[in-house]
Amino acid sequence: MAQSKQLGAGIFLPPFHPNDEDPTLCMQRDFELVEFLDKLGYDEAWIGEHHSGGFEIYGSPELFIAGAAERTKRIRLGTGVISLPYHNPLMVADRMVQLDHQTRGRAMFGVGPGLLVSDAAMLGISPETQRERMVESLEIILRLLDGEVVTHDSDWIKLRNARLHLKSYTQPRPYLAVASAVTPSGGKLAGRFGLGMLCVAAANPGGYDVLDTNWNLAKQVAAEHGREMAQHDLRLMAPFHIAETRDQAIANVRWGFDKWQEYSYAVNPEGGKAIGLGSIESIIADGKGAIGTPDDAVALLEKYWDKVGGFGCILQLAMNWADFEATKKSYELFMRYVLPKFLGRNTQRDASMSWMRDNRDDFSSMRKSAAKLVIDKHFAEAASRKDKSAAE
Repeated sequence: MAQSKQLGAGIFLPPFHPNDEDPTLCMQRDFELVEFLDKLGYDEAWIGEHHSGGFEIYGSPELFIAGAAERTKRIRLGTGVISLPYHNPLMVADRMVQLDHQTRGRAMFGVGPGLLVSDAAMLGISPETQRERMVESLEIILRLLDGEVVTHDSDWIKLRNARLHLKSYTQPRPYLAVASAVTPSGGKLAGRFGLGMLCVAAANPGGYDVLDTNWNLAKQVAAEHGREMAQHDLRLMAPFHIAETRDQAIANVRWGFDKWQEYSYAVNPEGGKAIGLGSIESIIADGKGAIGTPDDAVALLEKYWDKVGGFGCILQLAMNWADFEATKKSYELFMRYVLPKFLGRNTQRDASMSWMRDNRDDFSSMRKSAAKLVIDKHFAEAASRKDKSAAE
């Protein structure tokens, strides 16, 4: 028997919110969305950190997670990601351990170097130093989470006998994952430290091309350090919007696509093309995202699965291209029709129905025969009672 597929479902919430909407209401809508996903059975939600541009409005994913955790029961909530070069590693570790306790282990710790150059510019950080600083900070954070006392002196971090005064709720430490895009740095770090991988550029042509390369690199580096990367540690992020028909899905996403495109051009002169999302039509044609029917979404999952040989969780990129009701409907359709079909959850039900259909003539004859026996017995007993009464 072929091994059954195992795949979790989640979202990656940057979050994208148009500049013409009230930000307070946008935040409340995100809380409502995570509650809705929790009820549908989604496994996780990752929330981003950004400080400029006005579109991705959360400067502290930890604050959002703290609020969302009080509104939900089972969904896991991750920082997607904390930009380590922007923070003192002791403060980051301290906040995550507190969040680990507040959520009773549902908080996940995603890290990265920082995406927006504008964020780094405001802090006087050169983009050329961000990856190195992320690694430096991550090494310290892991030591702190392991209970070590750390003294460290560099051009941007100074620690003297630093230690965490709380032991983490999750042992041996909270779940950690590192962002991986096109370069091999994320895969190397994941393998070196035994972290999960958040493949945030899976829908980007360049990112898609190296998905298997970076994952194999992570497994190779892990083996060199006496570790083993598990399939459930690999997460792929891609845009999805699902409706009953492809035409309806396209119509839905036109609601907010142009506003998002305007922001993407502010980030990069190439706009959406820079992250592999040039237009609605090109997303469909390139096959790196799914704007269409449940069958379109299943086909995309199959494509990604074959590319990397299996992965642990699909993260739908929460683009807010459609209005809220259509967005919720898309997430519902994914859980009702896409994931069950991809995972083959109804194969035994289908087999049972086929077996029943193939034998329906025999079963019908058996049912009729059984009914006839009951009727014949009834009349036989009635006749017997009549004869007995006549005899008396």
